[in-house]
Amino acid sequence: MIDALKYLTLAMAIALPFSAQAHKAWLLPSETVLSGEDPWITVDAAVSNDIFYFNHVPLRLNGLTITGPDGNSVQMENNASGKLRNTFDVHLAEPGTYRIAVVNAGLFASWDVDGKPKRWRGSLENFASEVPKDAKDLKVTQSAGRIETFVTAGRPNETALKSTGNGLEMLPVTHPNDLFAGETATFKLLLDGKPAPDLSIEIVPDGIRYRDKQNELSATSDKDGLFTVTWPDAGRYWLETQVEDDKTSVSQATQRRVSYVATLEVLPQ
Repeated sequence: MIDALKYLTLAMAIALPFSAQAHKAWLLPSETVLSGEDPWITVDAAVSNDIFYFNHVPLRLNGLTITGPDGNSVQMENNASGKLRNTFDVHLAEPGTYRIAVVNAGLFASWDVDGKPKRWRGSLENFASEVPKDAKDLKVTQSAGRIETFVTAGRPNETALKSTGNGLEMLPVTHPNDLFAGETATFKLLLDGKPAPDLSIEIVPDGIRYRDKQNELSATSDKDGLFTVTWPDAGRYWLETQVEDDKTSVSQATQRRVSYVATLEVLPQ
């Protein structure tokens, strides 16, 4: 039952616009810029009511990918699952920038059974065997979500930041571990590897639990997918955007919902 609840929460987080729901998913590294010998970080993963506070359920790590500075995969270590969060360590054995992401894809289906609605959520692989081929009034929505953060040990590089060409991604023009209070950063949104124009981006600073307002920043991507952010203060920020279209890869699906979330750390001058 608990596993089912976790899956449902993440599925909803991927499928729905974040502005329409209370729960927000995120990855939070203990540090984003490190130096010295043999660096490690710990990452918290959760879905919560308040950004960066553990008060709902853990974020499932089934779709976790860690890309190292050389472009190769890195394994998480010391994974632990608790009631409110998952945690894991990453050994930054090579100098450079690491991309840590939870990438998920799924389907949501509804149909009619003797006048009563039937609903199903699951993976692309299970759709054919678990949803009747002759389902009446079948409606299928495809979803894809990326939740990520970036960490650099020593000198930053950009190998891990390359686009995969799948779903919504943020291609840093300004390096994501080179952000400073009072400065303006530029990023580029891509959808399936191509510029994503006219997307609304919400950016919320840490500490929401202790203030009356979100103090969110907003931006909109231009025709080339570019947007800028001027950071008012140092701290950690939660960035989110999403889009709906009909570019599905499953013939039965008529709609696709794609979301993107990033955790960024802005350093003091």
